[in-house]
Amino acid sequence: MNSISCCFTRKVLNNMPNIKPISDLRNYGEVLRDVTIGAPVFLTKNGHGRYAVLDIDEYKEYEKMLAWRKLKSELDKGRRSGEENGWVSACEVKAHFEERYRGRS
Repeated sequence: MNSISCCFTRKVLNNMPNIKPISDLRNYGEVLRDVTIGAPVFLTKNGHGRYAVLDIDEYKEYEKMLAWRKLKSELDKGRRSGEENGWVSACEVKAHFEERYRGRS
């Protein structure tokens, strides 16, 4: 096999999902060896997808992405509320939080 077809084969294989039956966890070291960033291992139970095993760094990036998505959603919600119901002045916001803070003491 020449170097071009070897690289092409490796690239094509890396894009294919790595799917294994959950029973392969008997040899978990072998399953974990196949887990890399961008290449999770999907485990099936009774022929159906059930679990995904990710590299921890990839999982951390996934959590960050979810947090950013939630923050953006909340910011968009606030912007829409301001546009539809009118904006709150900085003085009103300050008074609101000062009142809440005094209520906790």
